[in-house]
Amino acid sequence: MSNQPTYEGRCFCGAVQLAVTGEPAAMGYCHCESCRQWSAGPVNAFTLWKPEAVHITRGADNLGTYHKTPQSYRKWCKSCGGHVLTEHPTFGLTDVFAAVIPDFPFRPALHVNYQEAVLHIHDGLPKLKDFPAEMGGSGETLEE
Repeated sequence: MSNQPTYEGRCFCGAVQLAVTGEPAAMGYCHCESCRQWSAGPVNAFTLWKPEAVHITRGADNLGTYHKTPQSYRKWCKSCGGHVLTEHPTFGLTDVFAAVIPDFPFRPALHVNYQEAVLHIHDGLPKLKDFPAEMGGSGETLEE
């Protein structure tokens, strides 16, 4: 039995449920065009987890998958269309959208892909042009 915290989440209708355990590898906001189009919003709040920390606890057979690129396997509920998570196999991480796990204490640390931002946010957090260098990006920061 793990002493690590576990947080539960679900899609919009509840047909798909999940649990995340421990602490995420990173939390923040993505401004890329793909995330904006997928979320239908100007910015996407992410929590990145090691895949073994994410467990579908109900409705796994109700998850649909779309991958526009090999870097992102976006998953949603086939019943309500609610977005649930995105697997990023090239990063070895799974993004569980912050809004899907409402009781999780979301503490964003950075903005990624800020060069694509359509909504500029002045919150004092680092604004990365693309991705951190350790994830294959430039690591370059931009002004707020």
